[in-house]
Amino acid sequence: MRQAADTKNRSTSLCEEIEELIAMGELAPGYRLDETELAARFGVSRTPIREALIQLTSMGIVEMRPRRGAQVAKISPQQLVEMFEVMAEFEAMCGRLAARRMSKEEQEALRIAHQACKEARDAADPDDYFHRNEIFHGLIYAGSHNQFLQEQAMNLHRRLRSYRRLQLRVRDRLSQSYGEHDAIVQAITSGDAQGTTELLRKHIMIQGERFADLIASLPRAA
Repeated sequence: MRQAADTKNRSTSLCEEIEELIAMGELAPGYRLDETELAARFGVSRTPIREALIQLTSMGIVEMRPRRGAQVAKISPQQLVEMFEVMAEFEAMCGRLAARRMSKEEQEALRIAHQACKEARDAADPDDYFHRNEIFHGLIYAGSHNQFLQEQAMNLHRRLRSYRRLQLRVRDRLSQSYGEHDAIVQAITSGDAQGTTELLRKHIMIQGERFADLIASLPRAA
């Protein structure tokens, strides 16, 4: 019983570690995930690796191909646009509710997370900004006080992690993102639900030159 629980906990931990490697671009879209290689890398048996890959497959981050095994999921440009469109609406809805429902303590936590993003921006560190940015958006999801919406937004956010990270490597995107955050914080803390909705939708949606920049970054990440 104890051994089964330990294996489950280890597979969950491995799932998070592999997901992080994918989000940071170390395991690029299309990369074949060999169980033996991963087991050696993390110093474990193949069993928790296999279970971790099953978890990642259920999240859409990994694909299982017959006779080809597991690989990091690929997303076509059209699918990417569609997923960001849905993500923009999830974020907009979370923001609208957060502007109406966030407590003073939650608003203060959002300001602190915003300040942390500023420090990463000033350091010109896109990877640090990426992690602090996740905390910032997570607080908005939680601030909606709608558990189902929070879970759905977080699931899609995780599915798009590697692509959201790549956006931050586009020239001047850190400064632009922080400026957008600043307006979002002001709208939420002033209770401007409609303003927050529009700001978050625009913040997430990728189009035109911004989308072209993101697509151009993909071969370099691979």
